[in-house]
Amino acid sequence: MHSAVLLIEFGSIILCLGLLGRFAARFRLSPIPLYLLAGLAFGEGGLLPLGASEEFVATGAEIGVILLLLMLGLEYTAGDLVTNLKSHYPAGLVDGALNALPGAAMALLLGWGPVAAVVLAGVTWISSSGVIAKVLGDLGRVGNRETPVILSVLVLEDLAMAVYLPIVTALVAGAGLLAGSVTLAIALGAAGLVLFVAVRYGRVISRFVSSDDPEKLLLVVLGLTILVAGVAQQLQVSAAVGAFLVGIALSGEAAEGAHTLLSPLRDLFAAVFFVFFGLHTDPASIPPVLLPALGLAVVTALTKIATGYWAARRAGISVRGRWRAGGALVARGEFSIVIAGLAVSAGIEPSLGPLATAYVLILVILGPLTARYTEPLATRLTRRRATAHRDTGADLTPRPAEAEAGAETPVGD
Repeated sequence: MHSAVLLIEFGSIILCLGLLGRFAARFRLSPIPLYLLAGLAFGEGGLLPLGASEEFVATGAEIGVILLLLMLGLEYTAGDLVTNLKSHYPAGLVDGALNALPGAAMALLLGWGPVAAVVLAGVTWISSSGVIAKVLGDLGRVGNRETPVILSVLVLEDLAMAVYLPIVTALVAGAGLLAGSVTLAIALGAAGLVLFVAVRYGRVISRFVSSDDPEKLLLVVLGLTILVAGVAQQLQVSAAVGAFLVGIALSGEAAEGAHTLLSPLRDLFAAVFFVFFGLHTDPASIPPVLLPALGLAVVTALTKIATGYWAARRAGISVRGRWRAGGALVARGEFSIVIAGLAVSAGIEPSLGPLATAYVLILVILGPLTARYTEPLATRLTRRRATAHRDTGADLTPRPAEAEAGAETPVGD
């Protein structure tokens, strides 16, 4: 009887997620907010609380986090990561400073303490690579000049996660300074070792994993990833970091084949993860934190736009491209939920989970809108200002940046 109830409940969840995904695709929206809302509906205090399948959903959610980080790692080679670190690390530093500090400040203002401040700083810092990549594809901007700048910021955030997640894991577990330092040292050592092996022996590893048989490739990559993630977690390093490093180590045909085979699994279990996060958030706890979440969303949307604008300007991108880069970086999503989930599981601050949920819901909806409309709105305001100067007889000799913006073509910038 228990088995039958589990199958019915889990099957209903998957069917509901599929229908929500189709609905989101029809309106060209990210399905993440809908998945979170589904979790709220199925959780305690929701419309249809789950019983038998909650433990099974928790396991699926853990696999979802592992696959999310693995797929992100597959997007980049070790050489790409080294190059991005050397060329664009100032943009990563600006990104962290502008977007992590508001989250930390909000947690301290709410009286949540330093550990919650570190967690909320990560929630507001990391953009959603998945949502941003989808938006860039939908808008036809993959070939734009500002797109490499956007991707560089995202890559640097992914790299920062390899350091940040172990720190957060140690903090929420209540580890002391010595234990936290050991955890961080292990994480940095593992990351450095994997990068070294990937650069020096990446072809050998990929050749070992690669197979013409999709079934064998899928089993080897998935088994290796879960094994490494488990070992990483046993060493008090985040399982997600272990999965990310496995993705970095694979390259060439092995990475391409694994990406194709694992994408459907990633989408399935990632959706389950978002539902699981919503399950542990009481809908009644969201209204009290809605105002702080909205204020934090507005502030960090502006700081992300400023980050993208500065990074694109540093790379020599024209004014319109700078605004597009800034608008594209606004969306938060999977990483923010992963980070908040660590604190929720450890019981750090009861209101942190609801605030993170509301925050992600706001920005995952606002992100595609800012990506689409930030540049046209900024251009319109600039023209209106120019018209006002003309009416007052001011000198309208274009400055170099303005001349560049007027001379750019819509495809090449």
